[in-house]
Amino acid sequence: MPLFEGREEIKMWKEISFLKRNLVWSIPSFMVLGIIFGYFSNPSFLKILILPLTFLMVYPMMVNLQIKKVFSGGDYRVQLITQIINFAIIPFVAFGIGKLFFSNNPLIALGLLLAALLPTSGMTISWTGFAKGNINASIKMTVIGLIAGSLATPFYAKWLMGTVVEIPMVNIFKQIAFIVFLPMVLGYSTQRFVIWKYGEAKYQKDIKKKFPALSTLGVLGIVFVAMALKSRTIISDPSMLLFLFVPLFILYCFNFLLSTIVGKFFFNRVDGIALVYGTVMRNLSIALAIAMTVFGKQGSEIALIIAMAYIIQVQSAAWYVKFSDKIFGKAPEDVAEDIMEKGVFALHENATLNDAIKMLDEEHIHSVVVLDRNEKPAGLITAEMIINLLAEGKKTNEKLDTIKLLPIVKFKETIPIKKVIDTMKRQHEYKVLITDEKGNLKGVLTELDILDRYANEVKK
Repeated sequence: MPLFEGREEIKMWKEISFLKRNLVWSIPSFMVLGIIFGYFSNPSFLKILILPLTFLMVYPMMVNLQIKKVFSGGDYRVQLITQIINFAIIPFVAFGIGKLFFSNNPLIALGLLLAALLPTSGMTISWTGFAKGNINASIKMTVIGLIAGSLATPFYAKWLMGTVVEIPMVNIFKQIAFIVFLPMVLGYSTQRFVIWKYGEAKYQKDIKKKFPALSTLGVLGIVFVAMALKSRTIISDPSMLLFLFVPLFILYCFNFLLSTIVGKFFFNRVDGIALVYGTVMRNLSIALAIAMTVFGKQGSEIALIIAMAYIIQVQSAAWYVKFSDKIFGKAPEDVAEDIMEKGVFALHENATLNDAIKMLDEEHIHSVVVLDRNEKPAGLITAEMIINLLAEGKKTNEKLDTIKLLPIVKFKETIPIKKVIDTMKRQHEYKVLITDEKGNLKGVLTELDILDRYANEVKK
């Protein structure tokens, strides 16, 4: 039985994905629902949901983390400057803004600091890609920022806020181990198991996109609980939400301005965009998790400003994409790596027509790569070919090595899309394989992938 199939499942994933795509509306909606629920009922029983919701929020986010990318070199300068901004500038700016606006409410000031101490999130990579920045650099920033921020947060919090708020260092480290590093290990193990079980192509095509959607449910659940526990305070003084919005807006404006200046004048276009999103985007999910699990009854008050930050962060990141060409110049032409589907659905030549039919049906694809004894692509077999073969009387147990396959067209991942389109038109081959510089298969590129990219450009 294929993974995540069926009408009900598809409908469910569509609904969850809708919430994820519209965080700028779904977060405020769940905040309002939490406030209403907490006002008209006793929300104390919701506390038992904090830990499972935290795990639901963090673990799926870790499954897609590309830890191996950290060990690839070539962009040390932009990585260094990114982390200097993340840990030597922004936390102190957030601390200063907190002192200015929340001198009488240190818990909210601590929430602002927590948000500033945990740079990058999964969306750092996505927004960098949307703006056509350096995705590989962005992946490294995400992994380094997550690990460094998690380790540094207890020390920064104790140093900057320890005199006005009790900072339980041991408890923070325990909770970080539980809500960051344990899910990281489990997430990476899950990723490797899924790829081993279902293959790289299946993981990239269908499974990978499910995990961020699950994480969104955890985020919305935690926001709902935090607002419900704090509802009576908010309703008694609704102006406090506006009071929280202003310092957050100032912090994000400063961060965008600083990072844009540094990225614009000291780096090329792709690295500059990666730096902006690698320093402005905060891991609000981890910040929420720490607030709600470490600080007990005070956690909902600390979490309030972190939940508000989601609204500004998502909206500002989206708007920045629209202006990225004006700020950094026109984006370079897309190359194959930018839009290919990673991984390849393949069968060995000793497989049968029945195996090919089964794979095409289960994976909802139109062709399969056939590999020879040396694991090299021997050709393609398509759905149209199989229909013709069956019409000619071929048996479904016929081996693929007895069938005349379509020729393979291969390109390196750095080739411009325009050249791929020209070749497709000239050779009437609308599925090509993409390799790295050493000739290893990396993915596939079809006419639909190209049309999707142009459709997205039109939407922008």
